[in-house]
Parts: sequence; C-alpha cells; structure tokens
Amino acid sequence: MARQNLPSRVLIVGLGLIGGSLAAALRAAGFGAAEGCAAGFGAAEKHGEILACDPDAEEIARGVEMGLIDRGDTQLASLLDGVDLVVLAVPVLAMREVMAELDAGLGRAAANLVITDVGSTKGAIREAAVAAFGELPANLVLGHPIAGSEKSGVAAANPELYVGHKVILTPEPGTDPDAVARVRALWEAAGAEVLEMGVERHDEVLARTSHLPHLLAFSLVDTLARQDERLEIFRYAAGGFRDFTRIAGSDPVMWRDIFVANRDAVLHALDDFEDGVARLRQAVERGDTDAMLATFDRASHARHYFDSLLNQTSYQAEYQMQVQDQLRYRVSPGGGVTGRIRVPGDKSISHRSIMLGALAEGVTEVSGFLEGEDSLATLQAFREMGVAIEGPHQGRVTVHGVGLRGLKAPAGPLYVGNAGTAMRLFAGLLAGQAFDTELTGDVSLTKRPMGRVADPLREMGAVIETAEGGRPPLRIKGGQPLKGIDYDMPMASAQVKSCLLLAGLYAEGETRVREPAPTRDHTERMLNGFGYKVERQGDTCWLQGGGKLAAAPIDVPSDISSATFFLVAAAITPGADLVLEHVGINPTRIGVINILQQMGADLRLENEHEVGGEPVADLHIRYAPLHGIDIPIDQVPLAIDEFPALFVAAANAEGTTRLREAAELRVKESDRLKAMADGLTVLGVENHLYEDGIDIVGRAEGQGGEGPSYGGGRIDSLGDHRIAMAFSVAALRASDEIVIDDCANVATSFPGFVTLARRVGLSLEEEREAS
Repeated sequence: MARQNLPSRVLIVGLGLIGGSLAAALRAAGFGAAEGCAAGFGAAEKHGEILACDPDAEEIARGVEMGLIDRGDTQLASLLDGVDLVVLAVPVLAMREVMAELDAGLGRAAANLVITDVGSTKGAIREAAVAAFGELPANLVLGHPIAGSEKSGVAAANPELYVGHKVILTPEPGTDPDAVARVRALWEAAGAEVLEMGVERHDEVLARTSHLPHLLAFSLVDTLARQDERLEIFRYAAGGFRDFTRIAGSDPVMWRDIFVANRDAVLHALDDFEDGVARLRQAVERGDTDAMLATFDRASHARHYFDSLLNQTSYQAEYQMQVQDQLRYRVSPGGGVTGRIRVPGDKSISHRSIMLGALAEGVTEVSGFLEGEDSLATLQAFREMGVAIEGPHQGRVTVHGVGLRGLKAPAGPLYVGNAGTAMRLFAGLLAGQAFDTELTGDVSLTKRPMGRVADPLREMGAVIETAEGGRPPLRIKGGQPLKGIDYDMPMASAQVKSCLLLAGLYAEGETRVREPAPTRDHTERMLNGFGYKVERQGDTCWLQGGGKLAAAPIDVPSDISSATFFLVAAAITPGADLVLEHVGINPTRIGVINILQQMGADLRLENEHEVGGEPVADLHIRYAPLHGIDIPIDQVPLAIDEFPALFVAAANAEGTTRLREAAELRVKESDRLKAMADGLTVLGVENHLYEDGIDIVGRAEGQGGEGPSYGGGRIDSLGDHRIAMAFSVAALRASDEIVIDDCANVATSFPGFVTLARRVGLSLEEEREAS
C-alpha cells in the first residue's frame, strides 16, 4: 500500500461481519499497530487509528476487546473529528439516513476525507447519496466486496475474509481519481483483488450471480418447509440439497433490503430464469432428450469452467480478469529419444468435426478428439448456440446436429481462446446465420489479422466489423443474403479457403476458391464425408449452396504438427529410435516428412491405411546425420506450422538451411520467423533473417555429429506454444540448460506434451511464478 495513500483515521460505520473483518484485515496488515510490518503501514511508530460506529454498544465493546478497533460510539457525530476515510457498512436501506447524518458533520472531518461503502446494490446507494448530499460527492467511491459468510456480527470477524476475493469499485465520471486510488489501496491492503465497472453493469451482474441464487434458495426451502411431509423431505435430503440451500441461512432482513433496493435488476434476472425453466419444463413434458441434454451439458461444462476460474487453472482466466501464473520450462541438456507414443488428435480436424457435426442432421460420433483448450473453446461455442454435445470423455464426443439452419443466437460473445482456425472458420459459418454474433479471443489472438477472411466475406454480402487493423473482435450481422463468389486467394491459407467454403454452404449459387499453392484440405474431405459435394480441379475447389449435411462418424488421427516435435527430437539425437502411432499423413500436411527426408532423416511410414477419408500411418524414425538444404518452395505451405521445430533440425544439420516465401510465419501466434531467429541467436546459432524467410547455419562440415551443437540460454516464447516446444526439443543437443519463458499456451494445442517429452527421454521441468 503506497504510503501517500495511507489513511490516518478510518471510521467504519456498521461493525458487523463485513466491517469487523475489514478492521481485522487492516490490523493484520499492521494498520494501527505499534510495530511496523511488511505491508508498509509504518515502521517503529504507531500509524493509523480505526474507529467504529454501531447502534449496538455491545458490538463496539466487543470490537475494542478483540483489538479490532481503537474506540467507537453509537453516535456518528462524536467520531468524525479528523477522520479521513469513512467506510459505510450498514444495510442498503439505511444508507440514506446514515449519509444524511454524515453530511451534517462533514465540517469536523479531515479536508481530504474519502467516503466508500460495501453495499451490493450500487444504483440504490447512488440515489441515496444524491438525496443525502444534494449531489454525488467527488470524494465518494462506491464499492462492493464480493465476500461473506453465514456467520454475522463482529465476533465472526475474519482477517482473511477478503484475501483473494474481488472488490468491485464503481466510480462515476466525476469521482476524484485520488479518492479511487485511496480506496483501492485500502482493499488491496486487506488482500483483495480490486476491479472497476459501471454501476448499472455491477447491479445486473450481481442480480444474476448473487441475488437470484439467494432468492431461489429462499423460495425452495420455504416451499418445502410449508409442505406436510417436510420432516421426511429434510430427513432424506442429500448433499446437493444442502449445498444449494446453504445460502438460505443468510440474514433475512439484509436480503429483503437487497431485493427492494435492486428490484429491477433482480426482476430481469428472474424473468430470464423463468424463461429457462419454462423451456426445460417443455422439454421434459415432450420427452425432448436432445433439448434436455443440451441444457444439462451446457450447464455442466459452464460449472466446470466456473471452477477453473475460481481456482485459476485455465489460461482463459485472463479473459475473465483473473490473475494467471507464468509457466516456465527448464530443460537440461542431453537425453535419449526412444519408444512408441501416440500424440493427441489433430487440432484442425477436431475443430472441423465439431463444426460440421453441429451443422449436420443426425448424431455424429467423434473419437480421438483433441481435448486442448482451443478445441474445447470451439465445442463450448456450439453449446452456447444450442447444440447438444456429450463429452469429451477420453477423446470421445457425441454431437447432436441441428442442421445448417438450426443454430440459435448465443447469449453473448463467442470466445475462441487462442484458436485462429476457429475464429476464421466461425466467421464463414456465422456470416450465413439469422442472428448477430461477436467473436473474441485471448490477447494473442486479438493481434492476428482477420481482414483476410472479412474482406472476401463482405464480397459475398456479409456485414462484418473488425477492430483497428482488421483484427478481432469480429462483429457479424445476421440475416444477410449471401451470394457465391469466384475468389483468388492472395495467400495460401487453408483457414481462408475453409472460411469461404463454409460461407458458401449458405450462399446462393456457386462458391469457387482458387489457391496459389496447395493447402490442407481437411474441410473439403470432411464435407464430402458428410455428404456435401465439394469438387476440385487443379488449384480450384467449389461447391453449390443450399445443400445439407448428414451425420457421419469421425476418427481423428494424431496431429502431425504435434508429432513433428518428436520427429525432430529423434532426428537430431544420436541413438534415437522412435515410433509415432496413427499419425495423419494427409498429402496437404506432409511437408515436414518430405523436408526431413530431404535433410537425410531415417524416416519411414509403416502401417499405412485410411480412416474416415483421412490417410494415417505409423512414423518410424531413427537417428541419422542431417544436412542443410534449400527448402523447396512447394513444400512451404505443406509445413507452415512445423517450421519452428524444423529450424531446430536445421541448427543440428551440417551446412546451411535456407527458407524463402514463408512470410505467413510472420502472422502466426507470434512472428515465428523473428521469434525463432532471436532464440537461435541466444543459443549461439548463426542465422540471417529475411522478410519472407531465414538462413540457418548448422554444424560445420566435418565437425562430427555426437557432441553439442550449440549452447544454452533463456528464451522468450512470446506465449507461442510452438516456439516453446521447439526450444524444449533443442535442449537435446545443447551444452547447457535452456530456460523457456511464457509456456502456458502449450496446453492449448498439445495437452500432455510435458509427460510425453519426459517419457521419450527429455529432462524437462515446469516452474510457476505468480505474474
């Protein structure tokens, strides 16, 4: 707590649980103590005084006896002398009277007085302030700690009550910024996380997340308690009833006041809830199992998501204003690479399996689904649009399709995490819907260009708004008639091609896409597998709008992009012998295989077969010395995601490897050309960066292949999962450890990477540091 923000005399009006716990937290932090503490409340001398006003003299006496307050009184006026911070912790309906009393005695308070409160209905308290003071004072900072307990009174005061909990401040445009800073410092000293939002938004959010649940709990318990068989009901009630109704034990008077004060927002929340109950009742009456499943599954996963936010276990926590730990990899040099492993399912196919399964008619069974956060974000987005989805359970997902026109408007923006594939493909299929949507993602995704899909979609008749520079979020207006176009892609991008084909499903006429170089064709293959004809001739593919998709089973092969890190690990490590099972070898994705083989890798395809229209094989790779090559231009789009790992192979090859016409790497999760060049430089690998490529100088000719190829060092992955994994593999041939920062996003594309890396022989440790 900054010293200039310290109050000298705090007055807490209302010494119950909330006010008493604030006093206890301040005492624990050293405020008013004779001895200093690490929180910064003073050193040798006593700093600060805590006063309290409460109508119950016994509560005041108890607060003094507990050491929480220095003194107190039942009369406010007698306590105002020299006070520079007042905290109003009285019931909402008592606020106006207390504020009027405070206004009458303001002349006795310090000139720099700041007033704040703890009420849960900010609109009503704002009105009370205007009525009491004649205007909204600039030194009044409305606030609300999101914390509490079933216990009440100062005897229940808990110095830890606010630690790790949120306090929401709702300053007005005319509120003094210095006053806001002082109130923020007060709550931070109590251990709280301080956020800010508008009064109206606060009351709407709290009506739904706090007030409505309490109202329902009171109603349910009262309904059951008035029934004749209530004793039997309560005797046999299970833990679920206890957990749901626990909050009905809260202070009835307080909650009466809250419901009166926040009436309109509570009624709006109740209206929405009653609509949801009515829909669920209809589903039960009709025996509509899909509708029931959609509701239950959506709620179940939302609850798990809520848990992850509370426990701060998900990188998506940043999106919800949560604090996230920084994850660092520390990889020791050396190690062997042997065994048989199966990497997770292909992310591109996992995304598409959910999308097309949702738009199909019938039930689609998916196996091998990648349970990474990107794919799960796509799955959750379709749940929010009314699609019933079971799972995932050990890679198995069941999608109850709603047909091309069966999606429903989501309640808010669709969040797709870090998935550029999801956002660009969603843009195409949502452009044809009857409702408006907004697509948003994490910080990394909001930096990536979306004009490449927004511009051709606009040519088809879509209405799309982007942020500055054509970046997310995307706001897509529904109800627009789309027309097929003949589009020459300026860049080779499977995401752009897929986006336009999905929009073409809803367009009048034919949609044709011509690509300057071959790109992955998962969308075309899967559309054909769902019975929707996509034709191809040369560099052009096309489809007619107005058809329909029929559900079909999908077995997702292992992701060749994920397999690449282990292919390179084996290719550069003397003595390595590794088999990667059931890997997708789609002809549009095997650039990495072709490039490694041209570099001299001992890599063979075994057990080749087809699953659901996608070719798969076991990849068997043994160590063999590599040599640098000029990477063929026609292989670049076939290996665009695999180059971070391939750059590590190049650093271990004899001679120089040259890459050109790969400018697409500049606009991935990071500028991968620069990120890899910077990292290689840290390790001591000579390289030369170009606008569209890089030269990497590997081992000197005749140097031999057994010793280290470069040094160690500290790498910034820039939050890019592929950069992090590539330099993890590089440690196999380093002379010293490699430390890689900002690795949390590895889980978005490759859950279990660390476990598999250790299994095959890497010495990789994870370290967490609070940000």
